[in-house]
Amino acid sequence: MTRPAAPLSRGAPPPAPETGLFSLADLPVETVTRLAERTVELHHDRAAHARPLAGAAVGVLFARPSTRTRTAFTVAAVRLGASPVAYGPDELQPTTGESVESGESIEDTGRSLGSMLDGLVARPAGTLDDLRRLSRHGHLPVVNAMTPEEHPSQGLCDLATLRLTLGSLDGLRLLYVGEGNATATALALALSGIPGCEATFACPPGYGLPAAVLAAAGRRAARTGATLTLRDSARSLPTGVDVVYTTRRQTTGGGRPDAAWRERFRPFHVDEEFLTRRPGALFLHDLPAHRGEEVSGAVLDGPRSVAWTQASMKLDGAMAVLEWALGEGDPHGQASGTPAPPDTPAVSEASEA
Repeated sequence: MTRPAAPLSRGAPPPAPETGLFSLADLPVETVTRLAERTVELHHDRAAHARPLAGAAVGVLFARPSTRTRTAFTVAAVRLGASPVAYGPDELQPTTGESVESGESIEDTGRSLGSMLDGLVARPAGTLDDLRRLSRHGHLPVVNAMTPEEHPSQGLCDLATLRLTLGSLDGLRLLYVGEGNATATALALALSGIPGCEATFACPPGYGLPAAVLAAAGRRAARTGATLTLRDSARSLPTGVDVVYTTRRQTTGGGRPDAAWRERFRPFHVDEEFLTRRPGALFLHDLPAHRGEEVSGAVLDGPRSVAWTQASMKLDGAMAVLEWALGEGDPHGQASGTPAPPDTPAVSEASEA
């Protein structure tokens, strides 16, 4: 799979509609479900494809640290027949998102990359908008490998992990404990498409999910019968759940303006006592983990943890995403992400003093 060379042109090419994976909010529920199911298929047989990216060159740009996601997409490109082209921090002009006085604009970078690459996987130093601009001006499929706003491939991996371990997800009951970060955003958008799902997100005050995410998830949940409940206290959380999920704090880098943030998160720690009160619940964590901070080692490594299967499935998920976004089928069959109205009844809030 290789794209034809750009025709001879004079002047800067005009932008085109963006293509690729930016946010799960952009995709119909059916597409999210199909990608999760394809991830499970590839988990069972990673050779279950016809090397749809043979001959392609896929840029892999990581301006922020990554272990699993970078490895997953690099190996996925190889498994699908493509040649990955790796870029690290400060290796492009500019590293996306950074204001470099002598650097190149996002638009010019996109035009240049788009004339040589068949696709780009990127974890930029900047924002989701940077990736959209790269795609539009480069006429290039771009995959969001995590921005501060969202980690969509992680959400697909999480959905696939749940499907693998639980089978049907209709009526799934999940408790998320911790920070309303990029992983939580993708998870909320993914879960809101599951019929009858009951998802509770418990985050310290000031660290919850953004209002725009709640609006988008709420709009989707209103159509599927899912419910998202927001809690700003770790007390009186539901015990009848199928899954407990937490993540590392400070997942997008940088410092905390709140010097006491660790104290605010301490009640949201998942240890054996927390899990014992939820008999039968599986445990998920997107990794990396800080044992003793957001989760105890006994829980992370214990018999109810599927975090290591979850980590393994990041490769399967990366293969499914690249196959869909860059493959020969209909890689760009996706809906535009229209913001949902802010007052959606499918999302409820609960606060405890």
